[in-house]
Amino acid sequence: MNDLKRNIAIVCGGDSSEYDVSIRSAQGLYSFFDKERYNVYIVTIKGQDWNVCFDNGDTASIDKNDFSFVKEGEAVLFDYAYITIHGTPGENGIMQGYFELLHIPYSTSGVLVEAMTFNKYVLNNYLAAFGVKVAKSMLVKRGEEDKLCEQEVQDVLGMPCFVKPVADGSSFGVTKVKNTDQLAPALRRAFMESDTAMIEHFMDGTELSIGCYKTREKSVVFPATEVVSSNEFFDYDAKYNGQVQEITPARISEQTAKEVAEQTSRIYDILQCNGIIRIDYIITKDEAGQDVVNMLEVNTTPGMTPTSFIPQQVRAAGLNITDVLTEIVENQF
Repeated sequence: MNDLKRNIAIVCGGDSSEYDVSIRSAQGLYSFFDKERYNVYIVTIKGQDWNVCFDNGDTASIDKNDFSFVKEGEAVLFDYAYITIHGTPGENGIMQGYFELLHIPYSTSGVLVEAMTFNKYVLNNYLAAFGVKVAKSMLVKRGEEDKLCEQEVQDVLGMPCFVKPVADGSSFGVTKVKNTDQLAPALRRAFMESDTAMIEHFMDGTELSIGCYKTREKSVVFPATEVVSSNEFFDYDAKYNGQVQEITPARISEQTAKEVAEQTSRIYDILQCNGIIRIDYIITKDEAGQDVVNMLEVNTTPGMTPTSFIPQQVRAAGLNITDVLTEIVENQF
């Protein structure tokens, strides 16, 4: 009967600073998948080095012509790819284009959506046209730092502000800038991760993160997680080294929780997403003291370690992560 099982590739690694995070997500996903239903393999990608890992520690090279490998003298083809590369080439449309060419179903959104969500500046401006509230920002390209007017940043965005790479995740290269003297070193740090950087208005409020997935049969928005960082902001140490308090469900009003869930579902539909996404928000107050929902970013390959936001939210929703993954896979067939 094993021959009737679908072969699932959990594709991880990549070429960005998020390599180690991706490996941990793959291990989490491997533990979640239904092994009675699927043959599950972890495929690690680093540059041109693509390998499938076996339970006994052995590896085999992936044939990039058809994304297959040889096991016990026979070629094994994959029926489905669950992409959990955080950063390039799995979060920016490159791997998606490869799987499109091979006609292999995959877990994320399509090429255009991945490319757009990976570029924070493009995404924010695109969604703002649909009425989604986002922070004011400015774009700076590598080599054009000298053209930046520090007084203009002060006047338009105010201080403090954030400097971040346009295309990266896990808060690599992000700096909270408190005065204009800190702009130059912050930009240098951002340019270590991306060729373009954005300077973003600081919004003071409650930070939330919320997951969502949809199939042909259902639309599911998970309970939101409130993020309380011990650091200046939700940086890498807060995300992965325990310097944060994560409260699920978030301590927000019922009305605000409903608005966040509706906004998340709406953004999913605007972008025509696929699989699980996670959207980060900041809840600020207007002059009347009412909650305002501001989108920070859309993550189309969210972390999937046992302690990541999505598994937390799945548990809080009373769902089983194994069942959720099965629904997402089967929705492609």
